[in-house]
Amino acid sequence: MAGGGRKTPRTRTLRAHRALHRVRVGVRRSAVDYFRGEGSDWAPLVVLLLTVPLLAMGTLRVPEWCPPAALALPLVIGGLVLRPASLLALYAGTALALIVETALIDPEPGAEPVTPGTILLVAAVALVGLLVAQFRSRVGVPWRRGGTMLFDLRERIRAQSALPALPRGWHREMSLRPAGGQSFSGDFVVAARTGPGGRVLEVVLTDVSGKGMDAASRSLLLSGAFGGLLGSLPPHGFLPAANGYLLRQRWDEGFATSVHLVLDLETGEFELFSAGHLPGVQLCANSGKWKQVAAEGPLLGVWEGAEFLPSGGRLRRGDVLMLFTDGLVERSGRDLEEGIDRLIGEAERYVATGFRGASWHLIESVARDVNDDRALVVITRD
Repeated sequence: MAGGGRKTPRTRTLRAHRALHRVRVGVRRSAVDYFRGEGSDWAPLVVLLLTVPLLAMGTLRVPEWCPPAALALPLVIGGLVLRPASLLALYAGTALALIVETALIDPEPGAEPVTPGTILLVAAVALVGLLVAQFRSRVGVPWRRGGTMLFDLRERIRAQSALPALPRGWHREMSLRPAGGQSFSGDFVVAARTGPGGRVLEVVLTDVSGKGMDAASRSLLLSGAFGGLLGSLPPHGFLPAANGYLLRQRWDEGFATSVHLVLDLETGEFELFSAGHLPGVQLCANSGKWKQVAAEGPLLGVWEGAEFLPSGGRLRRGDVLMLFTDGLVERSGRDLEEGIDRLIGEAERYVATGFRGASWHLIESVARDVNDDRALVVITRD
């Protein structure tokens, strides 16, 4: 009978397997945390530190294939993956390698010596890498997750801007085109079905002042706030609440225009609230004519206690309602009415097809090369 403290071969094997399993789990977790931008950066630091002497050895043995300037390569990678403190350790190893190369490299034909130009090149790469690392550290977004976070943010904004599905007999489309082909726009849409049984469609189209990334950063904040307000307040209270929110931000360039559509999907009756926004245009199928639907109200974020007076209407079978931002119709040296007339003229081509796929094509045909954010919402009743 074996003693209680005696370890059989089977017991030792099981313990070895458990220890190996713990090591594998630990390495896997460390790798996952690293690529998520969490945890320590010791692993890439060790790899880069080992790369430095390998490059130095290559320079000493085959300088024609591995010149002294090759030491800049780990510095470039280090600037992307390491924290500033770890980067300084890599710089110290690189400096030591340069000193060794300067002392030991043979001045024979074919060997490239360590010149002052090489030292300046490596130093410049190191300085740029340190600046990049400090910027990432200050922002708090590691490079491994930075691109993924921006991609996720863009997709969430697109999902939030999507118009909800409508009951049979209704069709809706929306298209956004940022200025300069960027991924983020100063124009945004939030929409929801509210009321009993979701019979009311509420759509808010907003144009934030400015353009480019400055306007886009403000629109990111506002789209989330407006999405939270929509449906939480009665329709007449949305724009006053949005106006108060902008005033509290105290931005230097903090105003925005907005149009709020409240559409009853059973009767077709609608109200349009406007905060300094362009009028919508409606096609009346019974007459075949377009008319502007304008409401009164000041810009958002200008003064407290602003009032927003709605304009009413009704969408009957075959009618179309379009809401858009100024980037679609406004041009320097051209009257705004001319831009709206051109949009209506292009829209006439889609009356026979029920405006399926019209929003994207209208932006392309009316304002394809415009350096401004453009947005268009089309709602039709079949």
